[in-house]
Amino acid sequence: MMADTVPMLDRGQGEFRPPDPDAARRWARDKDRRLVDKRITEQAAVERFVADGSYVSYDTNVWRRGPSSLMREIIRQRKRDLWLAAKFSAHDATLLTAGGCVSKIDVGWMEVGRIITDAVRDGRVKMYEWTNGALAYRHLAGALGVPFLPLRFVGGTDVFRYSGACLIEDPYTGQPVCLVPAVNPDVALIHVNQCDIYGNARVFGPGLAPVETAMASRYVVLSTEEIIDTEEIRKHPASTTIPYYVVDAVVHAPFGCYPGSVPGLYRADLEHLMEFGAAQLNGAMDAYLEKWIYSVASHTEMLEQRVGLAKMQQLQADETHTEGYYT
Repeated sequence: MMADTVPMLDRGQGEFRPPDPDAARRWARDKDRRLVDKRITEQAAVERFVADGSYVSYDTNVWRRGPSSLMREIIRQRKRDLWLAAKFSAHDATLLTAGGCVSKIDVGWMEVGRIITDAVRDGRVKMYEWTNGALAYRHLAGALGVPFLPLRFVGGTDVFRYSGACLIEDPYTGQPVCLVPAVNPDVALIHVNQCDIYGNARVFGPGLAPVETAMASRYVVLSTEEIIDTEEIRKHPASTTIPYYVVDAVVHAPFGCYPGSVPGLYRADLEHLMEFGAAQLNGAMDAYLEKWIYSVASHTEMLEQRVGLAKMQQLQADETHTEGYYT
């Protein structure tokens, strides 16, 4: 017999954005599906689609196929009061926090060092515990247009206590089951391997939830290593990861994950990553931000003036694992 009512067993104490699946469905229904050229600069994309106070989600991280060029532009434009979905993240949240852009972080997994610790201690940033899987489920719920999804984990842990999840008695089995609320980010930032001018995008290799993140979000900004012809997309439709009709902007950004890697194209710049780590440990983040972000006008200018052609060619030559990506 199924229970007439579903008992609430426990509830986490973390803040979350209340889901509104009807509004999300209306937004998806009314989105423009015309084939129009969506190429714009990173400056225009961030200015147009990342407002102060936005909930921002992204796929993977600065170490591997993350939208690093777009994040630097967010800092350059001094966006404020952002709420991040840091699923399978690295020091992306650290960088944005150092730039004064972040006030809240939903944590799946991320680097926590001096910058984040000081910001939380000082009350400038609030963190809410989830897991990589739970955040992926929340995006999946948002993409499906449902208010929540059930999980077989998180419940009964300290993560649960500091999340916005709840624990109920499963009306079908009578067992405890954890529910996580849907999330519909204001904007998704996703770095892809290839894309056409309309936003049909290909992602090669590992990722956490690029499709779910794109489908759940109100606006989707893609940065891409390469812009390819739409006829190539049509020849191999099964290779399309993200469809054009959810995409709002396409930013051509070769080396867009720098200083991280894009498997099959270039490896990470370990010297740069060590420079970042040293800046954080030594309290020199202001100098780091000035050198790599504020003193250059764009991603292209940073590559030309701070990285150089020789270093980029070396990073490409050092990336020897191409099988399954481009070969």
